[in-house]
Amino acid sequence: MPERRHALTPEALVMMDTIARTGSFAAAARELGKVPSALTYSVRQLEDALDVLLFDRSSRQAQLTAAGTELLHEGRRLLQEMDAVANRVQRVASGWETQLTISMDDALSFPTLFELVQAFCAVRSGAGGKSGPAEDGPATRLRLRSDVLAGTWEALVSGQADLAIGVSDQFANPGGIERAPLGELPFVFCVAPHHPLAPAAEPLTDAQLVHHRAVAVADTAQRLAPLTVNLLPGQDVLTVPTMRAKLEALLRGLGCGYVPEPLARPHLEAGHMVAKTTARGGPSPVLHYAWRAERGPLGLGRALQWWLAQLERPATRRALLERHAGPLN
Repeated sequence: MPERRHALTPEALVMMDTIARTGSFAAAARELGKVPSALTYSVRQLEDALDVLLFDRSSRQAQLTAAGTELLHEGRRLLQEMDAVANRVQRVASGWETQLTISMDDALSFPTLFELVQAFCAVRSGAGGKSGPAEDGPATRLRLRSDVLAGTWEALVSGQADLAIGVSDQFANPGGIERAPLGELPFVFCVAPHHPLAPAAEPLTDAQLVHHRAVAVADTAQRLAPLTVNLLPGQDVLTVPTMRAKLEALLRGLGCGYVPEPLARPHLEAGHMVAKTTARGGPSPVLHYAWRAERGPLGLGRALQWWLAQLERPATRRALLERHAGPLN
């Protein structure tokens, strides 16, 4: 038993996670800065210590066995708990988290997010201001992530983020997650004025749309099943990394697709894009913000409390949904 316990080090768990995520020993070795032979040796040492096979050697890819899958699942949970313990220990002394990671859906307003970051940094530096009185204490490092669809929720539930802004309510809560409504974000179907669908009679049917290339933003989820939204079987698809890239592709007539109405609005008003109604209708998802709830005497860290207080303000939520340029009122 002691030998098994000693084998389950954080480094071994990170190694398992990296191999599973990258899909091969070679790719994992590159990411970890090791040669493949050293990584293979480390895996065999772990297998010997646990007396199990973790990977199927008959597969060309790094295919996990049932035992390997269980170790991966539990190992990820243990790594999250280790990070949480370290964070809690720091918070015992100061109340401020050493780091706060925020994941925000790519469809929301990043100018608004950065104004909130500015206000937070002013509070942390003792400048005070509209957002609250000056505070003392160790600085909390902020880490911002831009995620898409299921990727925003995954960042939170996997422990990669402490606060997720712009998550759908369609995901099951694994426990320990609190959620509050952000608001509704309407989408509009757009094409460039020179696109073949621009003069077409409305509403556009799926039978028409399937013959035209769609532009889609890739879901950033790596472990959850990625979501596919408003794509038709057999339809040509141009996949881009961000909503701004999708907007650029639409403006160039490279395809058609739905974009947030507030983001499309100035381009529609300028005549650079055309809004079309579709038979299926434009989606208007209700988005939420969610955070990892801390139970017990410590409660939430002071940095997360500050962000949640800002998100309780209707003006902040409205700006995150609607304002892609200009000052926050």
